[in-house]
Amino acid sequence: METLAETILVLAAQAGERTAFDTLTNPYRRELLVHCYRMLGSVHDAEDLVQETLIRAWEKRATFTSPGSYRAWLYRIATNLCLNALARSPKRSLPPSTHPATDPTGPLPPRLEEPIWLEPFPDELLADQLADPENRALQHERITLAFLVALQHLTPAQRAILLLREVLDWEAREVAEWLHLSVPAVNSALQRARRTLRQLHVFPEATNTLSAPQLQTLLDRYVALWEQSDIPGLVALLRDDAWFTMPPMPAWYQGRTAIATLFQNTIFTLPRQWHLHPTYANASPAFGLYRWQGEQDVYRLFGLLVLNVVGEQIASTVVFLDLSCLSCFTLPPTFPSDTSVRHAHLCGKVQSAH
Repeated sequence: METLAETILVLAAQAGERTAFDTLTNPYRRELLVHCYRMLGSVHDAEDLVQETLIRAWEKRATFTSPGSYRAWLYRIATNLCLNALARSPKRSLPPSTHPATDPTGPLPPRLEEPIWLEPFPDELLADQLADPENRALQHERITLAFLVALQHLTPAQRAILLLREVLDWEAREVAEWLHLSVPAVNSALQRARRTLRQLHVFPEATNTLSAPQLQTLLDRYVALWEQSDIPGLVALLRDDAWFTMPPMPAWYQGRTAIATLFQNTIFTLPRQWHLHPTYANASPAFGLYRWQGEQDVYRLFGLLVLNVVGEQIASTVVFLDLSCLSCFTLPPTFPSDTSVRHAHLCGKVQSAH
């Protein structure tokens, strides 16, 4: 039941008081951002759509009279804006879904700068950080890169229906009303979307069986090996069918042999060339990737490396090289030149203790 204070807020918002409107809508900004990101695959596009959603809501504020309706109202506006955006823009994915596997002995292909690649999402912007652990884990599974790639195999309408019904738990009747469809049409689209995701082995997602200390030990070892340019050690951490990609380059490499060749020919050509700074993206372990700049004697941000850990091995690595898509991450632009050496030394101490 609505309180008197909530009713006063609604009346004030209807009358044009911006503070009251912001009080009603601000609690939903972060979850709307996550929803729009899932729909669009781009943090920057999602931010623009959330802003447009709030502008539309402000313009139509007089049409809603209940605080309880604001969340559903905002989702309805945001979803339809996302569908409009998807109708006029290409879908976003990753190279393994758009290009054949690349020969690791050949040159790297030129970058494709068109907006066709998924962008990473910083975990610190995820909604419901205070939710119960089970629900938080489920929501995190549904923002992984694997889940985002799978969503691209759905039509925009199927994508919207799956997210609204399966992820956000809206009723079929509500979703049908929002999207101007019948309830049977919504249910049919949901079944097709579920079937597609099952065929892609993404729904439900595989869970990581490592405990937090075990995962941290694996990540510490990964950092030490990367910063030491230890190619055999890194390759030993990979699954046999692991893959590695670096958007916006339309290239990807699968299998330990191909990845080892890429590492040797392209990535680890100098000793102590890299520094990794830990973060989290798309509910996965990630690292700011820094490359040594000899003329400046610093490690400068080069990209974002996102790992998919399955069991005790690394199943995939995505290195996002477009720095413009990393502006929402709190990554320092540089590190001093001795950072990598110190960090590798500390990682070695941690591993010896285990």
